[in-house]
Amino acid sequence: MKALKRTIIIAMFLLAGLIVFGAAAYTVKTNQAAIVIRLGRIKYIEQTPGLHFHVPFIENTQFVYTGDILYDIPTSDVITSDKKSMIADDYVIWSVTDAAKYYQTLGAVRGRAEERIEAAVYNATKNTISSMTQDEIIAARGSTLTDLITKAANSDIAQYGVSIEIAEIKALDLPDDNKEAVYERMISERNNIAAGYTAKGNSEAQKIKNETDKQVSITTANAKAEAAKIEAEGEAEYMKILSDAYNEEGKAEFYNFIRGLDSIKSLSGPNKTIILDKDSEYARILYGQE
Repeated sequence: MKALKRTIIIAMFLLAGLIVFGAAAYTVKTNQAAIVIRLGRIKYIEQTPGLHFHVPFIENTQFVYTGDILYDIPTSDVITSDKKSMIADDYVIWSVTDAAKYYQTLGAVRGRAEERIEAAVYNATKNTISSMTQDEIIAARGSTLTDLITKAANSDIAQYGVSIEIAEIKALDLPDDNKEAVYERMISERNNIAAGYTAKGNSEAQKIKNETDKQVSITTANAKAEAAKIEAEGEAEYMKILSDAYNEEGKAEFYNFIRGLDSIKSLSGPNKTIILDKDSEYARILYGQE
């Protein structure tokens, strides 16, 4: 009987120990902060991953996710500085940067945080769009608008211990009633730009063609001049060789005789008749009197 009582007592102690251990132990995960609260006040914040302990039954723990959170904001109507209506569709990536502020101002409730973020981003988007014309907004879409909206929205929510890493307009559309007119204007502008590029390209091409033609003309003229010079030098050299070859009287007569035959040959041909004086050198040669 005593043994049974002892066993029961030990079991009760073990059970109580397990209950106390379970109430005292908590585990912090990666991208998580544990807010240890005693009597409604923050005692400390634990962000080191692993197993930790607090005073059981007196202290309790609230966990906060500190990693990046994607939140898609509902579309909203905005007005440009030139009074044009547009539809903005934003999204944000935010995170908790100060767990203590997050708990004290919003009770560490994610829904409350996203309500504040949605309002801040809407105001930032509306103010940014209203300071620009529709054409300026279309030209600035991308990082420029994103930076402006993110900076403005963060200034409104810093008090809540959260931070927006990026607030971006994923779609900026036009109402159906003026969408077609804007598209036509954009197409016309792009066509004008394309025509300008084409005209500039044609002008540059003509300049290159003119310069090429000029260089070709110069090169051709130089080549012809060089060819004429070489031809003249060759002719002079040829005449010099002939002069040297027939510088004696007998050779000169032979040369003249050959030249005469060549001239007769050049004049002869089908249906041609050559009339010679009987006393000419040609006739005397033909009659064998030389």
